[in-house]
Amino acid sequence: MGNQTSQTEFILLGLSDLTDSQIPVFLLILLIYLATLAGNLLIIFLVVSDFHLQTPMYFFLGNLSVLDIFNSSISVSHFSFDIFTGNRLISYPTCITQVFLFTWFASTESSILTAMSYDRYVAICHPLRYTTMINVHLCVQIASFFWVFRCVCCLVHALCALRLSFPEATTIPGLFCELYQLIQLSCSDTFLNYLILYFESVSIGITSFLITFLSYVYIFKTILRIKVMDGRRKAYSTCSSHLTVVFIFYGAGLFNYFQLKTENFLVGRLISVFYTVFTPLLNPIIYALRNSDLMGALQKTLSRKGFKP
Repeated sequence: MGNQTSQTEFILLGLSDLTDSQIPVFLLILLIYLATLAGNLLIIFLVVSDFHLQTPMYFFLGNLSVLDIFNSSISVSHFSFDIFTGNRLISYPTCITQVFLFTWFASTESSILTAMSYDRYVAICHPLRYTTMINVHLCVQIASFFWVFRCVCCLVHALCALRLSFPEATTIPGLFCELYQLIQLSCSDTFLNYLILYFESVSIGITSFLITFLSYVYIFKTILRIKVMDGRRKAYSTCSSHLTVVFIFYGAGLFNYFQLKTENFLVGRLISVFYTVFTPLLNPIIYALRNSDLMGALQKTLSRKGFKP
């Protein structure tokens, strides 16, 4: 088992074994990250500056953009530091901080996506009651609750991880510290950590899934009852972007989780890169390409600045 320690430094493997292609991969990741920043900052700017976008749906979309920026920054910042310094060591406090932040932002994004599914359900299934059931003030309260609630849950995970012991010279096969990997690598009793992790995943995860699933069951039933094709197409367009983002978020997350349980660490790390760097880029692309309101707001902004789209 080796010597155990309650506080140490870890070796963050990153992509160090890809010696010949490490710089090109880093440049590609950096390019994707800069595009992610630009796309999500643009969405935040449009939502804040355009009066017509200050609605519940775009308020939640702005929250998603903030979370995507934070999530992608966690992995890219430390990976960039490793590339330029050649130092693959990460301190125990820094590792726990990464675990807390990444888990917080990812779980909050899951909750925001769930809230967006309910918002789409009310907008399509109860359009006449939408303004009385959903408003920006209520959405601010919902989003604030999710941010605080998820922060407390992830703080519990981080505090429980502090009690773990690890062998000396522990190598973490990833770009940054992830909770599940940290628990796997520990040489102490991890029963409590797994219990809290699985209890939260099952209770909150199943609740979020049921809300999203049932919302879209009723949405599609309502759309199928619409006789006019243009009305059906318009109703579908209001939820297609969100549904695409949901599939990508949960699909990539599940794939990343199962890769962490395999012995093919290189494949797992590449999947982790896709999940933490590439996925946040897809959200602004999907919403920009499939949302006429955002494109219209962008065109008006460019026109005011003297550019003709």
